Amino acid sequence: MNNNILSGKVVKFLLGGGVATAINLLLIFLLIEKLGFDTPFLRNVANIISIELSLIASFFIYRIWVWRGGNWNWFNVLFKQLPLYHVSAGTAIVVRVFFVFPLLDFWGVSYSVNTVFGALISASLNFIISDRFVFTSSKNQGKEAYFPEALTPALLPDSSPTRPLAPKFGEIRPPAPKSGEIRPPAPKSGGVEREVPIIGDLGAKINLFSLVIPAHNEEDCIVNTIHNISEHLDQASINYEILVVNDNSKDKTENLLQELHEENPRVHYINNYYPNGFGFAVRCGLENFNGDAVAIVMADNSDSPENMIDYYNKMQEGYDCVFGSRFIKGGKVINYPFYKLIINRMANLFISVLFGLNFNDTTNAFKMYRKEVIEGISPLLSHHFNLTVELPLKSIVRGYSYAIIPITWRNRSAGVSKLKLKEMGSRYLFIVLYTLLEKHLSRGDYQRKETPIKVKSSD
Repeated sequence: MNNNILSGKVVKFLLGGGVATAINLLLIFLLIEKLGFDTPFLRNVANIISIELSLIASFFIYRIWVWRGGNWNWFNVLFKQLPLYHVSAGTAIVVRVFFVFPLLDFWGVSYSVNTVFGALISASLNFIISDRFVFTSSKNQGKEAYFPEALTPALLPDSSPTRPLAPKFGEIRPPAPKSGEIRPPAPKSGGVEREVPIIGDLGAKINLFSLVIPAHNEEDCIVNTIHNISEHLDQASINYEILVVNDNSKDKTENLLQELHEENPRVHYINNYYPNGFGFAVRCGLENFNGDAVAIVMADNSDSPENMIDYYNKMQEGYDCVFGSRFIKGGKVINYPFYKLIINRMANLFISVLFGLNFNDTTNAFKMYRKEVIEGISPLLSHHFNLTVELPLKSIVRGYSYAIIPITWRNRSAGVSKLKLKEMGSRYLFIVLYTLLEKHLSRGDYQRKETPIKVKSSD
């Protein structure tokens, strides 16, 4: 792909899209605020009208400024190019009107913010199809489409990548531990400064595999989950530790964890020293695991132990992260609630398009990371389930390698799900936008570095 052509088209495309978006915002403001289109149904109608009018405007902006040349015959423009442009935009409009807009409206996002992000996704999809099929001429026909920056992969090949090591959070000291419970290690002082070479894409072998399991009131599930995992890992002869984070449970979860530790010394637990919340509990576990790599596993037995072994084996090939997808060939979901499935697919489509990812299951918590990746993407911000999005997106945006494999997920058979979709919508959106801003505005400040990093060592 010609970078000069790409850069010129991207800049003009973004500026032209900005003008079209301004037209869109103005139109939807007039329709909703001035003409009274202020019910859920009428807001969708206003959105459709503003899309169509701004779409026509964007066609002529792009035709005149971005894709110059070609046939300007009025018959060709009106009866070929413009209809084809509507066809190419149709997919983008369907995604925006029937997926993005209702989803963000359900989450209570204001219509102006909703419109901006709907326009961004719609325009990006429209660019890809239009560049290939609509605005073609004898000069560029048949050549590769020039994608905008927002749709290029965040992860680019790197011949000798390194990882930044970020400091961990301060630690809070609870009372003396009970049997099987662990505490954050005391911070070390002193030491000498030395250069430590950082492993590249072909990383070191995993000698100790850690699993972090957040558990809040999981007395009905936790024993079966731990037994199932440990049995499979023992059979596979994998050296592992299971670290359960007791997230302020009010039932018998902690007592059961003590018993599990007495049965199997590889099973430990820690009481969450942060406020209650899934994200806080996982962060607590990620600050205290001992392995070379860590997988985040749900306490409700929804994640397949066989896939944990698949993760481990795949990471031994040298990847920084291993992500699973339930929605690729070989993946499977069992008893997934239909409404959650629809929202899941819309949210993941939104993220995939926004970041240009060839990965369709970002929101699932069950993923595996090397220890250096967790250090390199810290500090983490999410308090709740939006941490499931923060971890993989930061890893990708900051340049860590990853593999994707099919996995199986089954709905919990006991206990109560802690995920409240309506409460989480704005939190997911916040972390997605935060990571998107880092990707485009940080100028690579948080990318893993090319040179060895000086760290303090006690030896």
